[in-house]
Amino acid sequence: MTIRTLVAATGAFTLLFSGTTALLSGTASAYPIQGAPELTHNPLYKKGRLPEVSCKAVKGTTEASAKKYITKIFSCLDTAWKKTWDDFTPAEVSINKTVESELCSGLKIAGSFAVPCYGGIQVQLRSDWIKAKSDLAVLLQLTRAYSRRVQGHTGISETWWALPNSGIEAETDEQTHRFYLQADCLTGVSMKALGRSAKDWKPLLDAETPPEYDRFDWDGKPANRLYWFKKGYASGGPGACNTWKAASAKVA
Repeated sequence: MTIRTLVAATGAFTLLFSGTTALLSGTASAYPIQGAPELTHNPLYKKGRLPEVSCKAVKGTTEASAKKYITKIFSCLDTAWKKTWDDFTPAEVSINKTVESELCSGLKIAGSFAVPCYGGIQVQLRSDWIKAKSDLAVLLQLTRAYSRRVQGHTGISETWWALPNSGIEAETDEQTHRFYLQADCLTGVSMKALGRSAKDWKPLLDAETPPEYDRFDWDGKPANRLYWFKKGYASGGPGACNTWKAASAKVA
């Protein structure tokens, strides 16, 4: 089951996405994207490298310190991304023990996670994030949720959702991979802007996804997920993240 099927089943489309749909042809894949310039030629790709942000966010091991840390991270991400789309507004962040609605996550999630919802970001904060001594895996999920916000406010999310359903599962899977791998790439861009680094990103990327989602093939091969994250990180700008025109092998 793809996320588009899951979201349809939960009725969550209007909660997750915002933007407009337009027409143009795409190229360079087994299932080229047709009639969707907001995917293949989005103005986001013309934005330059994000500015480096001095983000003095320290995560302690109490609920209060974790909430303060999460709030600070999203404020720093606002600073980094604020010049990348018109009518920018800071992210509205809600932090609770349980997210307000499962429609935002699609599933009931046991642990902590962050998800875009109603144009803002909802964070479910539980003991796993509160007690975590290292913040990198937490930070990756926060930045990935923000990446989904970027996709929403630049029209990418809604345009992806509106792509015609050919009934070919392989085509739907490829389109889903392109969407979520783009989020990974934008996450790499954010991590670079925040000045964070790691010796090995792969286990952190694996840890970033709630285990309840493991049965869904949204991101494709782990190697491609790492490839796009590193591409965004190395570039430091969203221009590196046009997964919609990449060859199929890079989004498999």
